[in-house]
Amino acid sequence: MITKKIAVGIPTGLEARPVAMLVQVASQYESSIYIEDGSRKVNAKSIMGMMALGLGSGVSVQVTVSGEDEESAAAAIEKYLKSEA
Repeated sequence: MITKKIAVGIPTGLEARPVAMLVQVASQYESSIYIEDGSRKVNAKSIMGMMALGLGSGVSVQVTVSGEDEESAAAAIEKYLKSEA
């Protein structure tokens, strides 16, 4: 299991389009991927869950990845969240 604290670098935060892209990235992997903001923990493969978080730019989240491809999944999620997509 990999756990990382990552600051959202996407200028608009995680609104509709960036959330859809994040879910696409997460769905490419077999691993379980969860994003946590305070007491709220959401499956990164759930578009409705991710939209409910409403994360803005600069917000730090905890990403937890567990599974066979966890290293590559964690790297891809971190790269996307830090991007300026």
